[in-house]
Amino acid sequence: MPKTSPPPPPVLPAATAGEVLALIRSGQAATRGELGRATGLSRTAVNARLTALADAGLVLEGEEESATGGRPATTLVLNAAAGLVLGVAVGRSRSQLSVSSLDGTELASVSLEQETGQGPDVLMPLVVSHLDRMLAELGRSGDDVRGVGMSLAGTVDPARAMSVDSPALTGWDGVPLAPYLREITTAPLTLDNDMRVMALSQMPSARADAEPTVREHDEALVLKASTGIGLAIVADGRLVRGHRDAAGQLGHVKVPAAAGLRCRCGEHGCLETVASGWALVEQLRADGEDVHHVRDLVAAAGRGNGRARAVVRASGRHIGEALAATVTVLNPRTVVVGGDMAGAFDTFSAGLREGVFSATTALAGRDLLVVPAVYGDRAGLVGCVRLALDSVLSPRAVDAALAR
Repeated sequence: MPKTSPPPPPVLPAATAGEVLALIRSGQAATRGELGRATGLSRTAVNARLTALADAGLVLEGEEESATGGRPATTLVLNAAAGLVLGVAVGRSRSQLSVSSLDGTELASVSLEQETGQGPDVLMPLVVSHLDRMLAELGRSGDDVRGVGMSLAGTVDPARAMSVDSPALTGWDGVPLAPYLREITTAPLTLDNDMRVMALSQMPSARADAEPTVREHDEALVLKASTGIGLAIVADGRLVRGHRDAAGQLGHVKVPAAAGLRCRCGEHGCLETVASGWALVEQLRADGEDVHHVRDLVAAAGRGNGRARAVVRASGRHIGEALAATVTVLNPRTVVVGGDMAGAFDTFSAGLREGVFSATTALAGRDLLVVPAVYGDRAGLVGCVRLALDSVLSPRAVDAALAR
């Protein structure tokens, strides 16, 4: 039979300048040679992309000593000072704000305690005022801001940057949020819900100040147990958003223990009515305890208050029972616990393990890890910064900026 030639190799699209920056930012490539090997680009093509990035102020070059005593290699790093990003984590009774450089280093931050039930017309001007003040104190302006990352509780519409359904934030649904921020910056706003944003802070990034709890290509559940209850689902290292961006509303799963109890969402029988911070505070107040917020409850549990410890553990058990089906189906490596309840991690996680392991399969629970979120009660804020950085430094965004 006549010999046939093998088919030609597929022609791969050449890596763009944005993709070159992504390799530098992630630490996968730090020299021209490494970039060439990682992308298949010629030296001339690599240099052309680096020139464009350097002209835009996004890449800095330096030299490091050669281990062999030969010519030192030129090292390439993201220019962290080339701009700023703002983080805005809006909660029911507390909002956290920060200003960070392009490598995620926090330069300034503030935590705002607020009255519950404040609408965007009240809260957002305060947010803008504090962000403006922090920028001024750093000697910077809104012109230096490249992006804003923001989180809200409940279901959000990222494309329109607004809340869609948030039982925790009255008056926010359907209100565009970008116009409020235009008082200080025209930079793009990236919005997501608080569970997924917290999960972002647990995943690998360019920051090296904490070991991620969720690894590359991991399966994990990131639980936010606070005033409300939410879940971020990570499959193969990617966040699962759901058909309408509404994945993870664990607090509104119907459970037998909550039968007949009315939830703040208007339904009956939701998990939140027996396991959320607002429900537990109501329980303790009915018993005569002086608590006004889930953080008061967690502090009381930390002081050894027996009643507080009991309800925190019971909350963990109820959540664990509701979570068991997801653990069985997804078979995650890790359950990460964040939110205010993580302040009583030992007590809460004991109940959580009890609930999960009593209702899942032996195989799904065999190697399951239950760990506290890195960054503690600042995980959501760190996630907002990561959200902004991943948006404005994505290959597509960088290429679009260079084309202008």
